[in-house]
Amino acid sequence: MKTTTFKRTVLSATALLMSFSVFAQEEKKFEIAPAADLVSSYVWRGMYQTGPSVQPSLGMSYAGLSLTAWGSTDFSTSSDEYKAKEFDLTLGYGIRGFSIAVTDYWWSGEGARYGRYATDHYFEGTIGYNFGEKFPLSLTWSTMFAGGDKKENGDQFFSSYFEAAYDINVWGVDFTPSVGISPWKGMYSDGFGLNSIALKASKEIKITDSFSLPVFTQAIIAPEHDDVFLVFGISL
Repeated sequence: MKTTTFKRTVLSATALLMSFSVFAQEEKKFEIAPAADLVSSYVWRGMYQTGPSVQPSLGMSYAGLSLTAWGSTDFSTSSDEYKAKEFDLTLGYGIRGFSIAVTDYWWSGEGARYGRYATDHYFEGTIGYNFGEKFPLSLTWSTMFAGGDKKENGDQFFSSYFEAAYDINVWGVDFTPSVGISPWKGMYSDGFGLNSIALKASKEIKITDSFSLPVFTQAIIAPEHDDVFLVFGISL
């Protein structure tokens, strides 16, 4: 590497770190956000997971840094049936439109042991960018790098998923069209695959003068699995 190039790299990195620091100082505010969704079915990245479910979450954030616990449990009560249970932890950081995150997925089901990190947990890194209010396009790339995402020979699959989503508001309804693809063979497909073409519509239904209920409906086409879904949900 040339000396001038090295100096420019150092100066650019220093400037970037300074901007991160300034932004963090401006946005230092600790927040806790409990929430929950009730959904008619649980569909993830074009793949059916289970039927009607409750999906609570608890997020904590400070100066762009966040830690979120997210879970999903279906409404099955029969001991003879597999009862879906998921618990995910995500550590993320966001500054302006950029975001990075690491997620620990665990979806082994009710009664399964939690501590089998090499086989039952799936660790994923995500990077994303949102272009802002004037052009509300969001791009995210996620790759699993450790845990149970393995080939038959024990090597990592590095299953990856790319999604593009765009937010628009029409007649008081928030619409989010999105497209999700798998770039190579992994848990989502046997090669390059178009996993999800979706349209989500969200709206707050006014119940009283002081209370509104957020609801959403999402239509999903999953070409990779030759399937379609229509999901209804309530956000609390």
